[in-house]
Amino acid sequence: MTDAIPTQLTLGVRLNDEATFANFLVNEANQQLIQNLKGAGAAGQVFYLWGPPSVGITHLLQAMCHREAVEPGGALYLPMHQNREFTPEILLGINSLSLVCIDNIEVLCGDAAWEAALFTAFNAIRESDTTLLLGSNTGPQNLAIELADLDSRLKSSLIYRLKPLDEAEKLRALQMRAANRGMELPKPVVDFIYQRGDRSMAGLMAVLEKLDESSLLHKRALTIPLVKTTMNW
Repeated sequence: MTDAIPTQLTLGVRLNDEATFANFLVNEANQQLIQNLKGAGAAGQVFYLWGPPSVGITHLLQAMCHREAVEPGGALYLPMHQNREFTPEILLGINSLSLVCIDNIEVLCGDAAWEAALFTAFNAIRESDTTLLLGSNTGPQNLAIELADLDSRLKSSLIYRLKPLDEAEKLRALQMRAANRGMELPKPVVDFIYQRGDRSMAGLMAVLEKLDESSLLHKRALTIPLVKTTMNW
């Protein structure tokens, strides 16, 4: 069991540097969830976060890992949509860590080896000081889990549905993320981006990334003409 942890920590699953709580806009619908996540730490606590794509689940799981990385015990983030890079044995010994985040667990449904490994890890964590965070695009009641005991364990978790931001909140989030990068994003520019581009948070952040690079390259302020040139709009 002690040999499993070094293997896990050398996998190189890189966290997004911007996936922090400071970069996450908390709307009223998600305040209680964020408060509970920040207060997590009870022995064997298990959270199940779910919601539609781009709602921020991956961001929150990685934010928890960033926060825990400076604490004794360490953290592990596993994006299961990349599970071809892992084997179920990666879950051995994870109850020795302070925090384990497993994202996209719906990918594991129907895979007997992975379901058995997750069930074993789940039981070990419940008897340890580890906090487990699970992320999915669907609620546990709709997961196609074949192992009945695992299905029961998942449904007994602390379940939270992450609510999407509305239009006004997305605009605020875009300006907040720009400000955290040291960029001034005027309201007319924000409105223009929202009207012309992909309105998902992932899409908006992708635009912001391109604009940041373009602004630095051309040493220009963020204006509508720069947006048009950069994005070919």
